[in-house]
Amino acid sequence: MQRDAMLTQLDYAPNSALLSQLERIENNTAGYEKIQKHIMDLHDHLKVDGSFVALSNSEDYFKIKVEAPSPELAQEAHEKIKHFSDKFKVKLNKLENKETYYIIGFEH
Repeated sequence: MQRDAMLTQLDYAPNSALLSQLERIENNTAGYEKIQKHIMDLHDHLKVDGSFVALSNSEDYFKIKVEAPSPELAQEAHEKIKHFSDKFKVKLNKLENKETYYIIGFEH
């Protein structure tokens, strides 16, 4: 998938800074080419729960933000994230005391 199309699918307006950031994230995410499509699918599945995948502002990783409007939807989002991680062998790093995960990469 082209970088500008990926940014658009993640609800960003592509520009040179975002394209550079996405390139750094791709290079920093182990096995990125194996999980790229699944990251986009996760983003689509999480939107119904008020959650999403985004570019991290502080780390060169994709982040998953759970911003569900209710505890039930938040639980559903966390279950989808766990399923994504288990099914596609994706290593995640959950931030302490936050509803945020970083996608570290593909685990062999």
